[in-house]
Amino acid sequence: MKTLVALALGAAFVAVPAAPAQALPDGLALTPPMGFNNWNATGCAIDEKLIKDTADIFVSRGLKDAGYEYVNIDDCWAAPQRDASGRLTHHPERFPSGIKAIADYVHSKGLKLGIYTSAGTQTCAKTMPGGLDHEQIDAQTFADWGVDYLKYDNCNNENRPALERYTKMRDALKKTGRPIVFSICEWGQNKPWEWGADIGHLWRTTGDINDTWPKVVELLKKNAPLAPYAKPGAWNDPDMLEVGNGGMTDTEYKSHFSLWAMMAAPLLIGADLRKISPASLDILRNKEVIALDQDRLGVQARVLSQADGKWVFVKPLANGDKAVALFNENATATTIGTSAAALGLPRRPGYVARDLWQHKDFQTAGELSAVVPPHGTVVYRVSTAKWWQAEPLVSAGLQLTTSTPGIPANITPAGRPFEVTVTATNHAVVPVIDPRVRLTAPPGWQVEALNQPREWVLRTGESISGRWRVTPAATGTPELTGGVDFGGASVLQRAELIVPPEIPRGSLVLGDVRSAWESGGYGPVERDMSNGGWQPRDGKPLTINGRTYAKGMGAHAPTEIVYYVGGNCSAVTSIVGIDDDRDDARQTGTASFQIWADGTKVADSGVRTWRDDPISITGQIAGATYLRLVVTDGGDTNSYDRGDWAEPILTC
Repeated sequence: MKTLVALALGAAFVAVPAAPAQALPDGLALTPPMGFNNWNATGCAIDEKLIKDTADIFVSRGLKDAGYEYVNIDDCWAAPQRDASGRLTHHPERFPSGIKAIADYVHSKGLKLGIYTSAGTQTCAKTMPGGLDHEQIDAQTFADWGVDYLKYDNCNNENRPALERYTKMRDALKKTGRPIVFSICEWGQNKPWEWGADIGHLWRTTGDINDTWPKVVELLKKNAPLAPYAKPGAWNDPDMLEVGNGGMTDTEYKSHFSLWAMMAAPLLIGADLRKISPASLDILRNKEVIALDQDRLGVQARVLSQADGKWVFVKPLANGDKAVALFNENATATTIGTSAAALGLPRRPGYVARDLWQHKDFQTAGELSAVVPPHGTVVYRVSTAKWWQAEPLVSAGLQLTTSTPGIPANITPAGRPFEVTVTATNHAVVPVIDPRVRLTAPPGWQVEALNQPREWVLRTGESISGRWRVTPAATGTPELTGGVDFGGASVLQRAELIVPPEIPRGSLVLGDVRSAWESGGYGPVERDMSNGGWQPRDGKPLTINGRTYAKGMGAHAPTEIVYYVGGNCSAVTSIVGIDDDRDDARQTGTASFQIWADGTKVADSGVRTWRDDPISITGQIAGATYLRLVVTDGGDTNSYDRGDWAEPILTC
């Protein structure tokens, strides 16, 4: 649901008490709930066909078999008013058959039905009554319908104590006698991890997720420190999955899914399964990753190390294995590693590291390392099994030396040469025979070997590297493949590149110019409209303190937009400010607007608030290869920081 309260992002992990409350003794949610919730994909655009179709797809496409169980309906399912007896009733157009009929249908598929309301006078979308002071009748209504899961939101709560409101619904659900999983959707406002295990089975630790990489990382950082509070029947919930909604890459979706599984988070699909891509569906059906989330020991992974955007998570498993996730927060590939000793495994000559995305076993002498792609995650399940039967664990990666400060290294303009280094390292017990590093570029690109050594053997811990000069062309699929061949096996890494468009000459309306790369803090950067939130193209005209602009870009902080200008442009000018597209009852929003020429900041608006009039800023960028536009959060949270670049003009 749309979170109405901003939550501060804790930049550092802090110590938390190690004695959580006792879990509810009802035997429910002994592993994190798995299922579906429609909100991320459809919002209020919901009907009974969507729910029935989802139940059918769970069965027909292997999701039920993978462990997904709950088909959950979010806001907007009910009529605007209660009936004459005070009960909630179904929305007549969206659910003409009634909720009980939907529950019966879902149950007939061997699945369970979830439903939504709020611990307030209205739900968050303000389309239906909330459950505040109606706990008994609502809980009984849900039980009579056959509901199996309740998401209880926090909107319109009249500032009444959260513990009181959620306890009343817990007691009402218990009184019905029906087993109903209770999801406390309180957004982490009142530290529900400290009291939630006595009240419900899972509790939101964060504000709402959206389908952007910055938001996934933000929620990870909030949820990760709370590992001591998770246990069977009591789970930290960093919100639903965005896998399949289209705002991130497959690599980012794999990281999202892997990290939620490592954190023993509920796995609730937030995409419309009728429209999801095969690749996203495969991510959601990865049974080996799901097994980490559903492990009966019920331990949330802890952060073993974290520095410079390189994360190592470790999660003990019920059979004695250890799961380890090597997560790269950065925009460039990097080597991340740990050891069996650091994971707490007993000392052995060798170990088996099963790669849960490659579905292959590898042997290691104890080092667990990988070259992790940008925003990628490698997940190993490590055991002391028959390591000598597995392939050698060899890491291989590409390093590009193209980076300008602040510019993603994979932006490679046509005709501008850059260097690539391919390095392979043997982590196995046994030696690797006749290793040969190699690099392949798209057709039409020039590749010159600068250093391509030959080794006859790589022993444990030894590496080999080769170096090439690559000159991109504006043709072919921009992807490099590098790696190592040895003994009939290959280890390859792919680097997806961006060949940016040429900027035309003249005075250009920047919003009409194609960027090389951009990252939006809450939904995509919009053209000629404000950033309206999580759905593309749902903004309004660009408006700053009552003044409307026809051209420009709406960008929610934190946002970056990169253009390749190739030294051919001299200046950029824009009117900037906080957009008026917000809920007037919670007027807020602060941001600063910056213009960067390569690695140098050439203009800064200073912090602008929602009260401020628009101002004009100009950046001199003569000779710069790249132009970068940045919207920051103004030094506080990024709640409602909808910034506008109005009438931006680039002179080239």
